[in-house]
Amino acid sequence: QVLCRYQHIWNIDLRFRPAFLGGIMQATGNKPPAMLPKRAEYMLKDLKRMAKYYQVPVQISENDFQRILGTSNLGAMRFITAIDMTQPQYLEPLSREFWMHFWSQREDISQPENILAVAKQAGLSSELAQKLLEMISSPAVKNRLKETTAEAIKYGAFGMPAVVAHFNGEPHLFFGSDRLELLGSVIGE
Repeated sequence: QVLCRYQHIWNIDLRFRPAFLGGIMQATGNKPPAMLPKRAEYMLKDLKRMAKYYQVPVQISENDFQRILGTSNLGAMRFITAIDMTQPQYLEPLSREFWMHFWSQREDISQPENILAVAKQAGLSSELAQKLLEMISSPAVKNRLKETTAEAIKYGAFGMPAVVAHFNGEPHLFFGSDRLELLGSVIGE
């Protein structure tokens, strides 16, 4: 959300790339920070501070960590991948709606009926949404998501959010939403 705000101020070409967090964590041997009690305690406070600072409607409590860890986002990421492959103009609004439904409205985005509701909220027709829902089990969509996940790992991603800035011919990885000032500094903004 914040990068979307900055894209015109910083004159950046912002491109969303769907990646599967579970695949990244498995490939890198990383563990969710909420699995560490003191880190989870700090993260809860930090997320609330960040939400207030950036004016992004994150609704989270200590009980949400189990919800977050127990909800698969694979179907949603495949759905987003399918839209990227067929109607990329919807990638940003669809990504935003999935984020809002999961983090702000605490909805289960793993269920097909909720995926369709998110798609409708993002402006997709019910016909297109149904077509995309059918595509999420196709080899083409699965392979594309595997490719973008592998690409994220190649750039050094070990969790999400991960931002890769290509500047002066070099990729620069930034992890976390609290590194935006460093990203700005690297690109001269």
